[in-house]
Amino acid sequence: MLRQNRRRNLSSDLPIATIAFTTLTLAAVLALAGVIPAHAQTFTVIHNFTGGNDGANPQAGLAMDAHGNFYGTTNAGGHTGDGVVFKMTNRGSGWILSPLFNFDLSTNGAGPYGRVFLASDGTLYGTTQYGPIQGGCTVNPGNGCGTAYRLQPPPTAPRSTEVIWRETVLHIFQGPDGFQPQGDLTFDQAGNIYGTTISGGNGSNCSGGCGVVYELAPSGGGYTQSVLYSFQNNGDGFDVYGGVVFDNSGNLLGVVQNGGLNTRGAIYELSPSGSGWAERTAYAFPLNEVTGAFPIGGLINDGAGNLYGTTSQGGTFYGTAFELSPGGGGWTLNSLYDFAPPGSNVGPVEKLYLGTDGNLYGTSYSSGPNNRGSVFKLTPTNGSWTYTSLHDFTGGSDGGYPISNVVMDSSGNLYGTASSAGGGNCDAGCGVVWEITP
Repeated sequence: MLRQNRRRNLSSDLPIATIAFTTLTLAAVLALAGVIPAHAQTFTVIHNFTGGNDGANPQAGLAMDAHGNFYGTTNAGGHTGDGVVFKMTNRGSGWILSPLFNFDLSTNGAGPYGRVFLASDGTLYGTTQYGPIQGGCTVNPGNGCGTAYRLQPPPTAPRSTEVIWRETVLHIFQGPDGFQPQGDLTFDQAGNIYGTTISGGNGSNCSGGCGVVYELAPSGGGYTQSVLYSFQNNGDGFDVYGGVVFDNSGNLLGVVQNGGLNTRGAIYELSPSGSGWAERTAYAFPLNEVTGAFPIGGLINDGAGNLYGTTSQGGTFYGTAFELSPGGGGWTLNSLYDFAPPGSNVGPVEKLYLGTDGNLYGTSYSSGPNNRGSVFKLTPTNGSWTYTSLHDFTGGSDGGYPISNVVMDSSGNLYGTASSAGGGNCDAGCGVVWEITP
């Protein structure tokens, strides 16, 4: 549903602007049960992508280091139009964006559609959906099946704001081992990397494969890739988005957008079994969509063993937030909130964020009063959860259609991206990085 086409040949020398907005509460929102008005939140665009060297159309959120710097990716733009990895640094009264690496479809991949993982040594890990062209991809030979990569900073601090980090391609996907890697990467204590691909694998009930869960294990100075599970669309689902997360028992859990026992998507669990992994359905979203349908954003673990996630559609109107709790050898899904009008369209498509204040934060893709997406907060209140809109995108200079997680700094400020609008040399705008201050 939300598979993105790569945009090419973007270039611009437009200036980068900082634009501030104050979120206003609409009368229609006040009338909704379970919804409270936004307080005096201030929404600020801290970077407006131009489509030039800084990139265009971010389709993932941000990772934050211990110093409050942010790292992210754009799906397009940069020197070749194939996307960039960037760093955002606060300098006095503003933010500076530094491109760290430019992707090239012909050699190292293109179209990153996932957040980077920031290791403790400052190394970045991530994936690209496509490339390289000569990578031996069997299902998409013209554009390649995607890569997993590592970026390492230069040994000395650069004098320029634009310095190229050293990239190592850890794996080139070829189709049977996955196609279109997407979503967050997960590491275990031994340094093994786990992730998902939207399609690929050996599932014959899907054109180009139904998607896989894979592992990259350190081996001989490099990495060896293994497919832990290849989806078949025979009740297990297909279109594997969002990456995987470990539960407290060492099992891996994730979501499939489509298929499953009721054809509305599902949550799956992979458990170590002998020398491999055994798959089972942890929860199949029902045909009547009452608890949601078509999950895209992955899951998060609260540390106590409970998992949280979202669906992009279903529920009362356009998606739900839910909690998945372990017990009795299985899982129980509890609906936390049904996203309701104003607006309809597509709800959340990225992971939630659990703040230190106990609230859940996230974005919706194209809902809200302007049908351009929203940033929201869910607050536990007397056994239920209360929705607060922190910003409703207009699709203008503030951006629109966020495919982003939310991150919070030590002062309680929130940060994320919007995939389009804003400004720059892109047909529908090149997207923005935003900040919300309490």
